[in-house]
Amino acid sequence: MSPRNQTAPTFARTRLGSGPGLLLAHGAGSSLAGTYGPVLEALAARHTIVGIDYPGSGDTPRSTTPLSVDDLADQLVAAADAEGLDRFAVSGYSLGGPVAIRAATRHPERVTALVLTAAFPHRDNRLALASSIQSKIAATGDRELLAEFLLMTALGTQALESMPAEQLQQTLGYTAASVADGSAEQTDLVGQVDVRDDLANITVPTLVVSTTDDRLVSAALHRHLAQTIPGAQLAEIPTGHLPMLERTEEWLQLMTDFLDKHHA
Repeated sequence: MSPRNQTAPTFARTRLGSGPGLLLAHGAGSSLAGTYGPVLEALAARHTIVGIDYPGSGDTPRSTTPLSVDDLADQLVAAADAEGLDRFAVSGYSLGGPVAIRAATRHPERVTALVLTAAFPHRDNRLALASSIQSKIAATGDRELLAEFLLMTALGTQALESMPAEQLQQTLGYTAASVADGSAEQTDLVGQVDVRDDLANITVPTLVVSTTDDRLVSAALHRHLAQTIPGAQLAEIPTGHLPMLERTEEWLQLMTDFLDKHHA
């Protein structure tokens, strides 16, 4: 077993449930609860869940310096250390995907499996443009405008167009209220991350969940992960970037089936 992580845990963390360890890495501009809230209870029924909130999310203060994927990964493992977990699977959503990948390559003897949902190894042109716009809007503090941009780009076509006008307004209000204070810094990181060199070095069972109607992180980026990580399994969900809202049960089933098989 590798030595314990030497990083001091400074991010707010959550622990739930019992069973094999499962670390959760959330998406940019969200939080642990914002990303995994709809499936947390079900995951905690089968696993000891440990997750962190990035700077500017949840109870973690905003950072005064640019964020790094290495630091987020090390803080995630530091949270596991603080909660007494030696070995664990890691689930990463969107920006949490590169965080999970970096955790696996920086702490290879600790990580037993990976689940990467709507994730990316680097930015393509669409993601570069979207992250730049999102970061600039977030920096203005205009939460309503940011919510409009997020729903337009993150929701799948069917989910967005099936909303009655009243529900759309309610969803905009909820989204604006739940946007992380650190959205600008977290989204800046999205435009800078590049973990392509890590992929061939991943040796643990990996599930890549592709959100096929995703207009933020393209399915081509999901497929790149699945094709480059040795032995990775690809599963597709016909949803936008928000499977936790659009296809909650389907997403949960994919994760639990895979973890039951590879992380019992």
